[in-house]
Amino acid sequence: MKIVIPAGTGQVGTVLARQFVKDGHDVAVLSRKAVELPWRVVRWDAETLGDWAAEIDGADVVINLAGRNVNCRYNTENRRQMMDSRVRSTRVVGDAIAAAAHPPKVWLQASTATIYAHRYDAPNDDVTGIIGGDELDAPDAWRFSIAVAKAWEKAANDADTPQTRKVLMRSAITMSPDKDGIFDVLLGLVRKGLGGTAGDGRQYISWIHELDFIRSIYWLIEHDELSGPINISSPNPLPNKEFMRILRKAAGVSIGLPAMEWMLAIGAVLMRTETELILKSRRVVPTRLLQSGFEFEFPDWQDAVRDLISRWREQN
Repeated sequence: MKIVIPAGTGQVGTVLARQFVKDGHDVAVLSRKAVELPWRVVRWDAETLGDWAAEIDGADVVINLAGRNVNCRYNTENRRQMMDSRVRSTRVVGDAIAAAAHPPKVWLQASTATIYAHRYDAPNDDVTGIIGGDELDAPDAWRFSIAVAKAWEKAANDADTPQTRKVLMRSAITMSPDKDGIFDVLLGLVRKGLGGTAGDGRQYISWIHELDFIRSIYWLIEHDELSGPINISSPNPLPNKEFMRILRKAAGVSIGLPAMEWMLAIGAVLMRTETELILKSRRVVPTRLLQSGFEFEFPDWQDAVRDLISRWREQN
């Protein structure tokens, strides 16, 4: 297959491109910067049609991951960039597909599990899950993140691409042992004795092992009956307290200092990020994937974390 990955230079794009190339596929990553990678990189501005659109004409699959990193303070300028980078890039990818003489069979569009409401009582699935944004007690930053997710999906849905199947990937955190990835950061905190409970620890963490993420992408490419919103996550999210306890045990660390909400707020300011990434309960399950017959290799965090730590140690 020929696979085009707009904005595929980050952790998730690298995880996918690395496996696709290993499997013998032709991969083109679209990047706003000139970077050296083991696969082909094509420049684009993520806003306007250009020569890069020729990569999409004749491709089998487009996996659009474009969007400004959300690990930042939600000030006015950063909010503008987070919104514009997602909406504009999605629109122009849709324009390129619509203009293609030979459009791709499927367009996998990045979205996020953050689109769902903060809740403890039950999981949000991709059939009956509650879309967030209307909660009376939701902080402004949480409402903004949901508004971004909604606008992101709307831009894809509005694209006129009748010959191309669209999938909106409402992804949880992808866990891989790569340097500077989310798992690497979490494990680093644990190894320093800082991997304790965050806040009251009741907030759920939804996650997916790198290998299951790759397998789910292949599954979505191959299964023509799947379109629209699809949750890409382990079927077993865990409360923060339990999630971190299992990570500490697997890492052989007995102590993890807890962090109260006020401590997290101060830390978020110092680290130029937001507490939403830690405190919002993302309790997401992949009903549509499971109903279609997909089977997880790592459905449980205990097994996933043991594998991730083993591979992390090999790399470090």
